[in-house]
Amino acid sequence: MSSEFPSKPPIWKTLLDLGRVSNLPTVWSNCLAGWLIGGGGSVNQLALLCLGASMIYVGGMYLNDAFDVTWDVDHKSDRPIPSGFIAERPVWILGWLWMGLGFWGVAYLGGKPAILGAQLVLCVLAYDAFHKKISWSPILMAGCRFYLLLTAAACGAKGVNGYAVWVALVLALYVVGLSYLARAECLPGLLRHWPLILLAAPVALAVLVNDGGAREKGLVAALILILWTAKSLRHLLWTKTPSVGRTVCGLLAGICLVDLLAVAYVQPAEAAVFLGLFLFSLGLQRVIAAT
Repeated sequence: MSSEFPSKPPIWKTLLDLGRVSNLPTVWSNCLAGWLIGGGGSVNQLALLCLGASMIYVGGMYLNDAFDVTWDVDHKSDRPIPSGFIAERPVWILGWLWMGLGFWGVAYLGGKPAILGAQLVLCVLAYDAFHKKISWSPILMAGCRFYLLLTAAACGAKGVNGYAVWVALVLALYVVGLSYLARAECLPGLLRHWPLILLAAPVALAVLVNDGGAREKGLVAALILILWTAKSLRHLLWTKTPSVGRTVCGLLAGICLVDLLAVAYVQPAEAAVFLGLFLFSLGLQRVIAAT
């Protein structure tokens, strides 16, 4: 006799699904880009930054499901809590634990990372608590990436500079665009095509700021991002059966390419790291849902 409900997965799979860990490579990519823009420095500090940012991200994802449990019961019953794969209480506990440990790790890196890290945590919590209640929640999501990149830059040898602020802003605009699409995936009828314009912000900044030796590398990185964005949008704009989910997943992995474009002046070995993180994110999406 077939069951009405899916079989319960292993607890490790449930925990990974709750944390949406397929997006972690994009978090590490943000950290690496911000750290390089901030002047680089100690690799040990970069590792601690990535670890702390990962914990904040995972904690935020856990708390996201905890805050959304009532809504998910009615609209996304396949999520781990309403599916009965895990109880609500441990999700709350693990979420706050990850968030606290992550902030401690970032704060350990210095005063400026601590201040920006605190703003990052507040932005994550605001998104978790209110994103289903306000129409401009994509701006809060974008703010999370904005503060993450600035926190990473603050961990660099030279700290936050004007270019870091511009890159963080452009990254935020890109995230606003893809977040409006992701919101439409959960709330049918809200799909608007105008946010797609924001996906071009990284290329626009690269055209404006790249000169000299960085221009050629920037053009290559921009072309890669443009081609991938077009491929991702194909599932939404140029098909008889549009898939918002596939488009959003592609654009999420594309955050790594946005970061690469921001630091297109780096050496080939460093550029390969961003491409590796991009491919890693795509690979993880085959196992763990990105949204």
